[in-house]
Amino acid sequence: MAEKFIIVLDQGSSSSRALAFSPEGEIRYKAQRKLEAAYPRPGLAEYDAEKLYASQADSLADVMAKLPPDAEVIALGIAAQRSTTVFWDKATGAPLAPALSWQDGRALDLLGRVQLSNTAIHDITGLYKTPYYSASKMAWALENFPEVKAAAASGRLQMGPVATYVVWRLSGGKVFVTDPSQAQRTLLFNLRRLRWEPKLLAAFGIDKALLPEIRPSVGRLGHVELAGRRVPVTAMLGDQQAAMLGLGLEAPNAAALNYGTGAFLLVNTGRKPLKIRGLLNSFGWQEGKGRKNIRYFTESTVNSAGTALEWLRQKFGLFDDIGEVDGMCRKSRNRLHCLPAIGGLGAPYWDFSAFTTFSGFSPHSDKYDVVRGVTEGIAYMVADAFDLVKKKGLKIEELKVSGGLSRIDWLLQFQADITGARLTALEESEATAMGAGLAAARGLGLAPQWTSKVSTRVFTPAIGEEERQNLIKGWRIFVRNVRRTSRDLRKLSILPHP
Repeated sequence: MAEKFIIVLDQGSSSSRALAFSPEGEIRYKAQRKLEAAYPRPGLAEYDAEKLYASQADSLADVMAKLPPDAEVIALGIAAQRSTTVFWDKATGAPLAPALSWQDGRALDLLGRVQLSNTAIHDITGLYKTPYYSASKMAWALENFPEVKAAAASGRLQMGPVATYVVWRLSGGKVFVTDPSQAQRTLLFNLRRLRWEPKLLAAFGIDKALLPEIRPSVGRLGHVELAGRRVPVTAMLGDQQAAMLGLGLEAPNAAALNYGTGAFLLVNTGRKPLKIRGLLNSFGWQEGKGRKNIRYFTESTVNSAGTALEWLRQKFGLFDDIGEVDGMCRKSRNRLHCLPAIGGLGAPYWDFSAFTTFSGFSPHSDKYDVVRGVTEGIAYMVADAFDLVKKKGLKIEELKVSGGLSRIDWLLQFQADITGARLTALEESEATAMGAGLAAARGLGLAPQWTSKVSTRVFTPAIGEEERQNLIKGWRIFVRNVRRTSRDLRKLSILPHP
């Protein structure tokens, strides 16, 4: 009997991966291609769109080549970075411009021309008016990329999230879809009506015809061609939503913390969004049509987590591999404060004027203190959002932790200390892929019982409440002063930043 497989594409900010799962949730084969964003100028982040697609197509081809000759591929699921935007010619499939990364802030000035207030936009979308979501990138591209502008005028332009472009290419241009979890990240999606919002389309000057059809996250989304096989696409989700599924956090109040390029705290709020000032109302997923099987989350985004540590590695050569960070933190003897504002401050501040700033240097400070300062700065930013969640009355006793930085024990212990919560790091590092595979199986009508293994790496607070509150008080004084100083310095235009 031929073996059956579910293929999962896990397209992230720093790599494109493909995995072959058995119907029981076992990873049988996998492949990966590295992906690097370009940073042409401060505040800009982009990908070569063709190379981005090739990285995903090549990893997929590697996995397909590993399958037994008579293997049956029963479904494809895809999870991808959410706000990165691709522009392409629907006649040829060729990219018309760089893919603008979710970290890209070039459209900040354009947002000032959008008349809708931040409050109005949050009420409709669950998000805030920032350049990191796709609408302003789309509007900017239509004004500033000649090829994009010309294609729009001639009716050849299509644009959308990375997952949309990958599936469109794999389907030979026949499937042009997205799901609500990714549609939301365009800042053009009505969170409650589950549609492209006419008021927002008009405000940003975006023609609905340029955007993909919105379909449920789990179900029949179309077919693609994989190595001569016609395979149904049965799941499409944002990467953070897929990770929640992969971690088994489907019940209200279940919470996850994913440390990757950014750091994302998500708390399941069930079938209704819960508004917390400064945090996002995120669409989780929709299984089939209707509202019965919809999940929402409150979400916090730290724009710079892995990015900040990678910055220390690449620009300053403080270490060669991320695996060294834990040991360096342990060698630190002098605490520094660092506000990791590369890409601006996300939740709960939404401040894109703040500079990445250190405080507390002395003649005794060294590279170990710098690495520790950045590491603890990431944890402080997460804790700021976690505190708002607790004040709203949500009872969170445990945070399930995943992502590349979750291997840094110092980070997880300090995160437990500063939040007062128990953290459980997962042995299964494939939470995003696991969630996409689980969703793909459900999209076939199956009822799989996949589970992620939980490791014995559990972190509980090692400091008392008085010390915790003192640390938090000091952090917030630091952040308040950095934000004020950053605004004042920008008015003088004496620092080489946009």
